[in-house]
Amino acid sequence: MTLKTKITLAFATMLLLLMGVSAFMLYSLNQLDRTARNVLKDNLYSVELGQKMLSALDRMEYGANVRAPQAQPLFEKLLAREAGNVTEPGEQQAVDNLFQDVGNFNQLLASDTTSAQLWNQAVGRLRRDTYAMMNLNTQALTRKNEAANRTALRQRRYVLALLTFAVLTSLLFVLSVPEAAVVPLRRLSASIDHAANQDFTASIPVEGHDELATVGRSFNRMLVQLQSYRTSTLAELMAERNRVASIVNTLDEGLLLVDQNRRLIVVNPVASVLLAVPAAQLLGRRVDEVANENDLFREMLRHLDVSPPKREQETPLLTIAQQGEEAYYRLSVHDVVGFNQALDKNEFVGSILTLRNISEFKKLDQAKSNFLATVSHELKTPLSSINFSLKLLQNGKVGPLNPEQQNIVLTLKQENQRLLKLVGELIDVSRLESGNIQLNFQPSHVHDIVQFAADTIQLQLKPKQLRLALEVPDNLPPVRADIEKTTWVLLNLLANAIRYSPEAEQIRISATVATDGQQVQVSVQDNGPGIAPQYQEKIFQRFVQIPDKSGYKGGSGLGLSIAREFIVSQGGQLRVSSELGSGSTFTFTLPVASKMDA
Repeated sequence: MTLKTKITLAFATMLLLLMGVSAFMLYSLNQLDRTARNVLKDNLYSVELGQKMLSALDRMEYGANVRAPQAQPLFEKLLAREAGNVTEPGEQQAVDNLFQDVGNFNQLLASDTTSAQLWNQAVGRLRRDTYAMMNLNTQALTRKNEAANRTALRQRRYVLALLTFAVLTSLLFVLSVPEAAVVPLRRLSASIDHAANQDFTASIPVEGHDELATVGRSFNRMLVQLQSYRTSTLAELMAERNRVASIVNTLDEGLLLVDQNRRLIVVNPVASVLLAVPAAQLLGRRVDEVANENDLFREMLRHLDVSPPKREQETPLLTIAQQGEEAYYRLSVHDVVGFNQALDKNEFVGSILTLRNISEFKKLDQAKSNFLATVSHELKTPLSSINFSLKLLQNGKVGPLNPEQQNIVLTLKQENQRLLKLVGELIDVSRLESGNIQLNFQPSHVHDIVQFAADTIQLQLKPKQLRLALEVPDNLPPVRADIEKTTWVLLNLLANAIRYSPEAEQIRISATVATDGQQVQVSVQDNGPGIAPQYQEKIFQRFVQIPDKSGYKGGSGLGLSIAREFIVSQGGQLRVSSELGSGSTFTFTLPVASKMDA
């Protein structure tokens, strides 16, 4: 039997019991009402008629007939009504006696010699027979009242018995039907809790063939499939985990994985060797705890705590001593973001730190730097001699030159000057790479640096009729900078602005205090063609030149690279903001000088 059928039968039975008790109670009430109506109609009415007849007889006493002559007709009228309501045994005989007494009384009235004695005797017989009729109905009332009471008591017992049976039956259904539904549900809930805790062995005992039993069988089948799926999935996960672990362990780079709670969850052998700590002693520990014990990891953690935008601008290079030699490792930090389907959004799940050995590249770069430095120094001497010789030719000290020869010497001198400039930039690059560049830090006023650069560049503004607008307040705080290097950077930015600005336009130099109050930023804004977004970071790389529609090809691609190195070495930053067709704005920052620098 299904659970729906059980519930339906329970409610149907309770409804039938309710209808049966209600019908029996209605029947009993109708019976009592009918009995009461019969009593009122049959006996009580006769008693009321007898009382009225007695009242009429009181007025028919001897000597009263003169005062109430209508009493005799009223008595006869009431007697006639009683004759029509004879219901009890012997009542008809009493009525007949009354009619006979009325006849005798009428004869007495017809005689002329009626004495008071005869008159009172006749009225007395009428009174006696009236009392006899009333006694019959009174006794019937008493008898019927007792019978009604017995009937009511019996009906009350029947109703109580039916109500007791109905209540007990309803309680039986109330206690059994919900329990029959709740017990399997409790078993199902307990099994679901076990399944939620990855225990798929707690199946549900199935009894019967109702809906809950069907659900139980389906749930048990699902548990079996989940157990099978879990077993196969675990095997696949273990195989995949072993595969990933093999890949991670065979990497020639140091790799560490930090979860969102800042705990180390992956440390490959290379990272363990570099940190000089066994991997077992690192896994599961908080990074702050490890950093307190390990200097190398403390340096790595410093870059981990840097914000991602600033992290992209830095390329940390760590020097680690290995077997008595210095090895160079490039540190990379990447945040891992995963999609949370429950929350329907991306969330941070950890960070990956990698240490890549770039010692070979460092050696090659050092060899390149040495080569550039050597070549630059070797080229500078003959180029200087050539420049001096060309100057002698141009001055005519070794003999006059015709105009055509003068033009050739001028062209040679310009090209030699360009080569000398390129050699000078190469020497600066080699110094920057070797770290041998000397910086003379001192408190400096930005207004003076800008004014010196503006005065120096005035002659280059005239060919294009360019205007130079200065927006540098005098009350800016002094900065900690190398005046020579900073002036070189500003002149380089102004030279680029002059080169790419259209004729009769304006170049604006502005300086303000940064929002943090710790730096002063200087901006050079032009109205040139602008720089495409894909080239805005590349222009700061060495030997990189972007396509130029104006046809200029005189640059070496080193100026902005050297400028950024000069600014960064002074604790500032150099960046560009530009849109195609709207000009460019180059901005560099310098730290405000402290009292210790004064």
